[in-house]
Parts: sequence; structure tokens; C-alpha cells
Amino acid sequence: MPVAKRCLFIEPGNIKISVLKQCAILSIHRSRYYYEPTAETAENLAMMFWLDKQYFETPFYGVLRLTAELIDIGYAVNQKRVRRLMKLIGWKTLYQQPRTTIADKASYKYPYLLKGVRFVRANQVWEIDITYLPMAKGFMYLFAIIDVYTRFIVGWDISNTMSAEWCASITEEAILAHGKPEIINSDQGSQFTSEVHTALLKKHEIQISMDGKGRAIDNIYIERFWRTIKYEDIYLKVYENGVSLYRGVERYMHFYNTKRKHQHLDNKTPKALYTQQVAA
Repeated sequence: MPVAKRCLFIEPGNIKISVLKQCAILSIHRSRYYYEPTAETAENLAMMFWLDKQYFETPFYGVLRLTAELIDIGYAVNQKRVRRLMKLIGWKTLYQQPRTTIADKASYKYPYLLKGVRFVRANQVWEIDITYLPMAKGFMYLFAIIDVYTRFIVGWDISNTMSAEWCASITEEAILAHGKPEIINSDQGSQFTSEVHTALLKKHEIQISMDGKGRAIDNIYIERFWRTIKYEDIYLKVYENGVSLYRGVERYMHFYNTKRKHQHLDNKTPKALYTQQVAA
């Protein structure tokens, strides 16, 4: 069970079992339970929210253009500040040509394996990624795994950090629950190039595919899902805290997988098509 979900079982008013003991029973680090949203100023949070929405309109903008845009709408910012906020929300500028990234230089990069590939079955290709989720007074991160052919979200979790161990644990949970895919595609972020994550995929004999830097469209299916969940839920609700955010995302994931029909899936839901595929 994801850590964020386990946190919901903590009963701070329980007089028989202390919060510390409950955390130990549920295998939750106490600091994770007591986490408060990242302390950014209201102005920074407002700019981060604007940047997150702007990304879907102009993913090709870099720090210079974004700084100019923010100044135009009334913010007194410089490039250093904008660059920091871009990093916090995970802005990945699209470039005309792949280029070197600020990734973990000690880790390995892998080739992009999906060029020209036809997606014809469930568990053929999964895409994974992390995105920023704004809240009323802070932000957290969402990691999700999508089955490309059926658009079924096979795994996800929310955290206040973006560690490789967190991503690897959710990936392994998805593999144990749904079986392994042939290929997993990601960007070249340090979480996915890390030894802990690549070792997991090698252990399960899963082929590792990675986008060219500046080529977010290589991981387009999970990128499209980010736009969907944000415009249909996150931006409309602006959740107050991590608990309400988790519960809201959990409701939306259930809706997306089991209720939201897709035209390109012949008006089936992702779960219905995925279940049909794996049972065949």
C-alpha cells in the first residue's frame, strides 16, 4: 500500500497507541506523517501554479521567456528565481533537437526504444513520470505509471519528495499487481537513471527506454494524462493539504480508470480494456 494511503490510517487521538507506535506498525517514517507543505511564500506558490498551467500552453518556453511573461503580468522576478521555481515544478522545456540535460551524471542513460513501435496490447509498454501538484498552501508530487495501449493507470502515489526509492517501490508494486511490461519508458530524470530504479527493471527483465532530452513528446501518453488530471480535477479543486489531495487524486484515479470512456478505446474505459486484454 502506498505510504500516502497508509498515513490515512493514523489516529492521532488514539489514547491506547501513540502516533509513534502507529507509524512503526504501518512502516511510516514519523517525519513523513508530520510533514507540512513546503514553506514557499504565497507569491512563489502563485507563480508556481501559473507556471504549471503555462507549461501545457508553451512547453517550449525557457527561463528568459518565462521571466519576461511573469514580469508582464506583474511579478518582480529575476531569472534566478524563475529558474528555481521551474525546477521545483519539474518544467521540462521542449527543444527542437535533443540536448544534454542536468541529470545525474553518475548514472547511466538508455536509448529511446519506442520510435516506430506500434502499440497493440496491454503490458507491452508502460510510461512513468513525476509531476508537481499545487495545493492551497503548498505542493506535493505525483508519480504515476500508465499502460500505453489501454491508458490504464497501473500504479501511482503522492509524496513530498521525489526520491528514486519512492519511484522504484511504486513501480515494483505495479509489477506485482499487474505483471511486468516488456518496456518501461521514462525521461532522463535522476530518479529513473539511478541504480536503484534501473536495477529493479533489470531484475524483472524489463527493457529500459528513455526519452531524448528536450523530447517530452517521447513520453507523450503520461504527459497527456498530466494535463487531463490537472484540468479535470487539480486546478478545479485546489486541495487544502496532503490528506485531502491524496483522497481527491484517489477518487479521480478511480473515475479515470473505471468511468471515463475514451473515444480512441472504442468508448471503453481504460480498466475495461486492460482487463479484457490481460484475460485474452
